[in-house]
Amino acid sequence: MSIRTAALVFGIVFLIIAASGFIPGTATPHTHPDVTLDAGLGLAMGLFPVNILHNVVHLAFGLWGLAASRSVGGARGYFKGTAIIYATFVVMGLISAGKIWTTFGLVPLYGNDVWLHGLIAAGAAYFGFMHRNRGNAQVGAGLGPSSGGRAPPRSPLPLERSEPFRRLG
Repeated sequence: MSIRTAALVFGIVFLIIAASGFIPGTATPHTHPDVTLDAGLGLAMGLFPVNILHNVVHLAFGLWGLAASRSVGGARGYFKGTAIIYATFVVMGLISAGKIWTTFGLVPLYGNDVWLHGLIAAGAAYFGFMHRNRGNAQVGAGLGPSSGGRAPPRSPLPLERSEPFRRLG
């Protein structure tokens, strides 16, 4: 899978999750003593604590993924940023220091959200730091998106002075 396609898929999935979070009744009602902004607080799919701001974060990552899928560099930057941000969310979710669990009382980051954010961070880290876009490597003679649109290097000698032509004349 190309990195651009992966960014598009991530973006679409984030947008679907965000949209489902804004539909009333899709989350099981839930309370947490450290969440001060409990507007829309519930458990998505009965497992993942979410609220309105959490859904806005999903919406932002979805829109970013769609925009980033337009170029290889944009997609790579999207995945690097997503990996770092979601890894930070995991650490914040693991710290049991009251309000840190809930991003200072605003967005819930505890329970099943921790391992889900860990999986998102791992997938994004793969595409951002380790994936090589092999799908575009065979486009033209080095003129595809994988070469950044640069032409292949030219010989330092003029064509008529190169070895094959010297033998003929």
